[in-house]
Amino acid sequence: MPGIRRQARIVALQTLYEYDTANHDPFEVLQRHAQERNLHTKVVEYAHELLQGVCDHLAEVDAHIQSAAREWPLQQMARIDKNILRLAIYEILFNNTVPAKAAINEAVELAKIFGSDTSSRFVNGVLGTIFNRAQQQPIPKAESEVK
Repeated sequence: MPGIRRQARIVALQTLYEYDTANHDPFEVLQRHAQERNLHTKVVEYAHELLQGVCDHLAEVDAHIQSAAREWPLQQMARIDKNILRLAIYEILFNNTVPAKAAINEAVELAKIFGSDTSSRFVNGVLGTIFNRAQQQPIPKAESEVK
């Protein structure tokens, strides 16, 4: 049985996919998944955190995808790949509880499970570009450190 975070990523991915295809409220979809599958509370909590983070930062996350995959407009990108990328980019850039390389590895695994034959390479390439860019940008200091 997969770990709590992997289960949460899978549920969050399935939820984002349904939101992206049918425009259903993602938090209602998550609740439905939680009830139908009798998911562990910790799985639901982390899936909710992922969904909230992706939704809160969606425009910025999508801009990162577009910037790193210029030849693939978001509208033409496979929905499953796009939503795997959304989850991973949120974890890499906005959620400091998961090491970036772990988030990338998890995204590649999700792409192997749910995507096409080329999804894992595509996801790995886009996330590698975003990760490398993030490493090159200086981390701003907190105001208390500046004084």
